[in-house]
Amino acid sequence: MSPAFTRADAFALAAVCLAALMFGLEISSVPVILPTLERVLHADLADLQWIMNAYTIACTTVLMATGTLADRYGRRRLFVGSLVLFGVTSLVCGLAASVPVLIAARFAQGVGGGAMLICLIAILSHRFPAGAARGRAFAVFGVVFGAGLGFGPIVGGAIVAASSWQWVFLVHAPLAALALLLVAGGVAESRDPRACALDIAGIVTLTLSVLCLAAFITQGPSLGFSSVPSLALALVAIVSMGLFIVVEKSARAPMFDFSVFRVRAFSGAILGAIGMNVSFWPFMIYLPIYFHGVLGYGAVTAGLSLLAYTLPTLVLPPFAERLSVRYGVRVVIPAGLFAIGLGFAVMHVGSGGAAWILLAGAVLAGAGIGIANTPVTNTATGAIGADRAGMASGIDMSARLITLALNIALMGTVLAAGVHAALPVDIDAAQRHALAARIAAGDLAALAAAMPAADAQAAAHAALARGFGAVMLYGAFGAWVLSALCAMTFGARRRAPFAACER
Repeated sequence: MSPAFTRADAFALAAVCLAALMFGLEISSVPVILPTLERVLHADLADLQWIMNAYTIACTTVLMATGTLADRYGRRRLFVGSLVLFGVTSLVCGLAASVPVLIAARFAQGVGGGAMLICLIAILSHRFPAGAARGRAFAVFGVVFGAGLGFGPIVGGAIVAASSWQWVFLVHAPLAALALLLVAGGVAESRDPRACALDIAGIVTLTLSVLCLAAFITQGPSLGFSSVPSLALALVAIVSMGLFIVVEKSARAPMFDFSVFRVRAFSGAILGAIGMNVSFWPFMIYLPIYFHGVLGYGAVTAGLSLLAYTLPTLVLPPFAERLSVRYGVRVVIPAGLFAIGLGFAVMHVGSGGAAWILLAGAVLAGAGIGIANTPVTNTATGAIGADRAGMASGIDMSARLITLALNIALMGTVLAAGVHAALPVDIDAAQRHALAARIAAGDLAALAAAMPAADAQAAAHAALARGFGAVMLYGAFGAWVLSALCAMTFGARRRAPFAACER
């Protein structure tokens, strides 16, 4: 193919990039409106966690199935269906008048978003199979996808300031319609007649395990971790994970071939993917609550402040590639995770309200992601051979999304526990859990009913700051533990730095 794009190439690339932009914006713009949702829809902390996690878990559910279905029934057909679903469910999200409706719509939106992501990558690979045009196409795609993730916070803040929180969701409906027009103009149908059978048992058991474990962590504080419903959720999660392992080991064409974890480079890369989602990405969900509740920022200022957290992830990947060539991924990936942990430690120092210290830590954590992310992806997909690159990519993405879902829940639990511990001791014990959950969601007026109004605001502010300090410590230690595990897994033996992982 000539490096110059044809008209159909341009339409196909524009459709793919617009879909990628929507997917990225949906991840990074929604956290900015969480404080608004707490106030307008009267959402508590668990509600806010599910508003984010419903999307993440749904993406995980369809991740592995979509590739098989697209290969069998047509990538263009499934891409069109996913765009329609994403657009319609975005409308429902924007029109939702209650938390349960919004959570249900977010789950359906995640199904559309996850399917859309897998299809657009398959379409891009098929449309630009080799040569300079492929390099240019993937470069454009990467920039647009990264821009959606990086600038999502300020886009979300600007939309809220100019209109309302609903338009953070509603804006995707006309964008999806435009993407459908671009698909009609340039995306040809493609299939793979050798597509494998759909691993339904694996999909069901993995999804059930992740969903129940996330529910156990999220609902545990209110239900009681030792209550019968909580223990039932934990039991179902454990049994489902055991069944998933049995199913995958016995399947002829498994989603997860566990033998690939014998390859140290691959296992090290997956630990790197987990490390990034133990701390950095789930914390982006909660940072707007901190900016709003502790620092008193509005939506636009919070969105601008979040750029300190996200922009380094866009700027540093080219530098990370050069570091990988020089020092090898066995050094660069653990170093990136360590930098994330160091950034969280700095943020902890400033968690009491020292904005500049906190923003410096945010930049450092974002730099760690910028250094680690590209080497993790390239190593995971290149360490086990081109014939299994699709499965490697699926395991990589699944590890990220599952870890993200679980740590959104865990960070919320740590936040609520930190707030609970900081509340005045004379508050009735029966009220403390409920008040801690409300304050952790950003409701600083919650204490007014339990103590004199003059003291309530200051006490709530101090409790929220202490809760976030605990979350930042959790993020620091989580990233450092994964950094150490990652370094041990790669091993000290000298390897060909970066190119060897792309064989």
